[in-house]
Amino acid sequence: MEAVDILTKSLSKAVPIKGNMLQYHGRSDRHGQLICWGILFDLMLTSDLLRSHVESGKVVFGINHTLRSFSPEKKKRLDLVLCRPKAGAAAPKKPRTLQTLVKKHGIELTAEQQALLDHLPLIKEGPVGNVLVALEAKACMTEHIKALPRLYDELNSSHQIVHGHSSQALSIGFFMVNAADEFYSPTNTANPGPNKHNQPHALERAVAQVTDLPRRSHHSSQGFDGLGIVVVDMNNDGTSPCKLVTTSPAPAEDDVLHYDSMVQRMAHEYDTRFSII
Repeated sequence: MEAVDILTKSLSKAVPIKGNMLQYHGRSDRHGQLICWGILFDLMLTSDLLRSHVESGKVVFGINHTLRSFSPEKKKRLDLVLCRPKAGAAAPKKPRTLQTLVKKHGIELTAEQQALLDHLPLIKEGPVGNVLVALEAKACMTEHIKALPRLYDELNSSHQIVHGHSSQALSIGFFMVNAADEFYSPTNTANPGPNKHNQPHALERAVAQVTDLPRRSHHSSQGFDGLGIVVVDMNNDGTSPCKLVTTSPAPAEDDVLHYDSMVQRMAHEYDTRFSII
């Protein structure tokens, strides 16, 4: 799997965000788009069926798509959806692709990762029809305890709306959480300097909260079809690297919430559920 390496490398480099050179800004969607790009990249590498659907034009993607559920009647903007193209709708004149998004989001790829991307079929942004996979990505980088209720509610409402739209659709949740002792927040203009974190308590609380989100193993039940947690160490000072944390409470490699397990489950569920579209 490539996405976590790509994510940490890309967040290690400051890029223009809201008029400043920054690694991360909580009010920007760059980190969410980095995550979604990487997950789609890994899913394309893992699922032969998805690659076949992309090659035949059966599947496109939508970014920041507002999904409306049938029951209950609610709506939510989702970071990324994989979908059938909407019949009769005009495609974008210059649709975004995995390739064009590399430059847009400042995605850092090794030569080997670029070669893998070059050999994938070209998946394009298109008008959203029936949603097959919906992805919600959230990050908790500072003020963990304060942010947790909102993050939990946003993630939990995601799978409810996706499955209210279609019980067959796959709802995927991703959570990135910061293990650093301090974090320079661009929104903290009144008190310049890093926010201090009570670690490992804040990290443990955040991981435990997301671990408690409902998961489902059958389309008639409620919960996420796939859920992954990634722990990083990042202080956002503009130069220090973003590093992956693999020690507890980060999910171990054999944990169902490990990133690799999430993608493998996504690929298996996609191949099983959508073999005849």
